[in-house]
Amino acid sequence: MIDFLNRNIFQPHPELLVFITVAIGFLFGKLRYKALALGAVTGCLIVGLLLGAQFKVTIEGTVKNLFFTMFLFALGYRVGPQFFRGLRKDGLPQVINAVVVCVTGLLVSWGFVSLLGYGPGLSAGFLGGALTQSAVIGVAQDAIGNLPGLSADQIKNEQNLVAVGYAVCYPLGTILCALLLANVLPKLYRRDLAAESAQLAAEMDVPADNPDLGKGYYEIVLRAYRVERPDIVGRTVEDFENQQKAQGRRVYITGIRRDGRVLEHDQQQVLLQGDVVAVSALRGDLVDYDARTHVGGEADDAELLGYQTESLHVIASEKAQLGRSVAELRAEPFMVGVYIDKIYRSGAEFPYRLSTPVERGDTLVLTGPKRLVGPAGKEIGKPVPSSFATDMIWVGLGIFLGGCIGIPALKAGGVPISLSTSGGALIMGLVFGWIRGKYPTFGNVPPGAQWFMDTLGLCMFVAIVGLNAGPTFTSGLASAGWGLLLWGAVATLIPLIVGFLVGHHIQRIRFPILLGVLAGGQTTTAAIGAINEEARSQVPTLGYTIPYAMANVLLTIWGAVIVLLHH
Repeated sequence: MIDFLNRNIFQPHPELLVFITVAIGFLFGKLRYKALALGAVTGCLIVGLLLGAQFKVTIEGTVKNLFFTMFLFALGYRVGPQFFRGLRKDGLPQVINAVVVCVTGLLVSWGFVSLLGYGPGLSAGFLGGALTQSAVIGVAQDAIGNLPGLSADQIKNEQNLVAVGYAVCYPLGTILCALLLANVLPKLYRRDLAAESAQLAAEMDVPADNPDLGKGYYEIVLRAYRVERPDIVGRTVEDFENQQKAQGRRVYITGIRRDGRVLEHDQQQVLLQGDVVAVSALRGDLVDYDARTHVGGEADDAELLGYQTESLHVIASEKAQLGRSVAELRAEPFMVGVYIDKIYRSGAEFPYRLSTPVERGDTLVLTGPKRLVGPAGKEIGKPVPSSFATDMIWVGLGIFLGGCIGIPALKAGGVPISLSTSGGALIMGLVFGWIRGKYPTFGNVPPGAQWFMDTLGLCMFVAIVGLNAGPTFTSGLASAGWGLLLWGAVATLIPLIVGFLVGHHIQRIRFPILLGVLAGGQTTTAAIGAINEEARSQVPTLGYTIPYAMANVLLTIWGAVIVLLHH
């Protein structure tokens, strides 16, 4: 084995080194303590640095740029609807807090790296790691490559130092962010995060956690009953369902068998003695109604109960339904027999409540009979195609146009200032993602493809960055000293504390929501996981999505800004 490695098979086949780096990096990223995990991105970077130092293989820059540009477009595409939604009035408080955190982070990082005398490479790595934003690496390296007056070796050295600074500061930054928000601030202010989250959930109509909800539990049930009781005989299907609706129950008749034959569904159909009816309902509503008492004995009818069901993903886009709450949608006639199973916002599952307004670009998962779910989906927006094919015309055109608007540069003091091709891809991703949310008739990028471009794209990029920087990692770390780690920790905490003081004492944002806002403002996924774990609730996530979208854009741009400030 040792002889096998000594021959260094990776010199003629560097692609093999990239893939083994990613494999070990993902494995390393699974290391977890409670809600805290190192993460695949950091895992790939650290493993890349270690293997790069060992094998000293240089990976072509075009490959690295390809993955990074793809990642930034996917990032913009995913957060685009939330980014533009945040600019509206109802999202402004959270946007303002996120901007406070991001701007404070830039200023604090700038002050510390100036004090420490770092160059553009370590400065950018310091900022990216302390503020836990991986995209800073690529944007900063692009900016360093455009700096005038540097030799090729100087550019390469500064670009490698970006990875060094990030690798040192990021793990501790992630841990400190999670500890501060989930543990320190609640204890310092003597707040019971779990109790306040439960109270807020009740105020906001968040469905209470059901102790039976877990594996094997189905909230939506379908049962068959014989029509035997006089209080239902002679009534129409519509009359029966309206009565249940008036009593706050969602109980529907979805099928009728009469004289051995299944009838065509008709809301005006009159129920007769001896009919067998299929009843669809929320489990709690059916238990509350007690169908055995009010309808008759339960029957087992495979054909009647075997109608085709469907779970349909629908992107909210119909103007008439946008801004309406889940409760208002449920009351619409087209939602009879149809249930909102889940809501996704910015690519992540959103803990919706009855009062949650449906926003443009939200993905609603509707469940129910296929004949009912399809029409309901069209009333709300555009059903997502079941095809797993990615619209590569849309993706390729978006990345190309983004790269084109990123190429032109103005000069300030001899320094070219531009979005760069990667920055242009991010901006165009935001625009194309917003267009897709507004007009979801084209540009299909299914979740698997988004994950590939977003997560794997970034991991492949940082793996290559780590491999290229590996040979200089030790010397770069030695030149930076312990100040890189210590001051990086302080730079992580100060923006969060400033954002908390502004949000708590000036903006008066509710405590659980504010913690989610701060986690989003520093784009720290591990932190929102730790907060939700302490809160024993998903309520803090309600403050996470808009700041996360805004901060992803701002902190990514800061990668170029910090380089220009330190040239």
